[in-house]
Amino acid sequence: MTPQTTRVAFMGTPDFAVHILEAILKEKYHIVAVFTQPPRPMGRGYKVTQSPVHKFAEEHDLPIFTPESLRIENIQNKWRNLDLDVAIVAAYGLILPKAILEVPRWGCINIHASLLPRWRGAAPIQRSILAGDNETGVTIMKMDKGLDTGDILFTKKVPINETTTAPFLQDLLAEKGAEALLTALPPYLEGTLKPYTQPEEGVTYAAKLQKKEGLLNWQLPATLLGQKVRALNPWPGTWFEVGTDQIKILESEVLPLSVSHPPGTVLDDHFTIACGEGALRPLWVKKIGRASLSAEEFLRGYELPPVLPIHVTL
Repeated sequence: MTPQTTRVAFMGTPDFAVHILEAILKEKYHIVAVFTQPPRPMGRGYKVTQSPVHKFAEEHDLPIFTPESLRIENIQNKWRNLDLDVAIVAAYGLILPKAILEVPRWGCINIHASLLPRWRGAAPIQRSILAGDNETGVTIMKMDKGLDTGDILFTKKVPINETTTAPFLQDLLAEKGAEALLTALPPYLEGTLKPYTQPEEGVTYAAKLQKKEGLLNWQLPATLLGQKVRALNPWPGTWFEVGTDQIKILESEVLPLSVSHPPGTVLDDHFTIACGEGALRPLWVKKIGRASLSAEEFLRGYELPPVLPIHVTL
């Protein structure tokens, strides 16, 4: 079986998935269908917008399907009529029922942005940074009806350090995911690469991000708050409140403290804020509805109180 004779359906939605689709296309796999989330209202004006995968597929004249669900009989009939050898799935966003999973001859292959079984679920990239993991990676997996529980074909590790942000890690994992897929797919389709069962130990779940997670609690260690800033921007963002003002922290650094201060204390003219342990220094900030500014620029036009309010996050 050659790429040109392999009938492939691709299923994905965000920018992460575009990297994978582009790599498959360059290898000249026969992409007979692209499934992606339907256009949805986005941005301040709630303009109906196509997904990044939708736009890419349209630019390359690929057949596009945007069902609201894969449990609809008409959609399942169309899926069966595609005569698929394999489906490639990357951050699609819809559950694949049994009637979909069982159709391709070689199954549905998922590119998951973690080293399974750690961080099964919706937000593995952000959760790995929030947890302070020192490495993550991508897993090429044959999907089953469980939540990221399928057998593993191939993994590729990448490091996480104290400066790694979610957007950087997403782009890196997309690149490594494409490499891993193109390494694993040919021998798998030839029958020489055999899937193996995921380990039973080390299972964790990457719950979907919630907006409330971005509110910073100065009583927490600065290290944890710094991880939040790196993990939760651009969405849901990280912020604190002063009166009615909501101030987003876009970038920060974590500093040690030799002397203990009450959490929330503004320690100097450089925006250094005492935390439950250590200190956080915002480097780039943004008031809601305003442009982002360096901390130095922001402080020229904004007077912080001596102690910032404590907001307890649950």
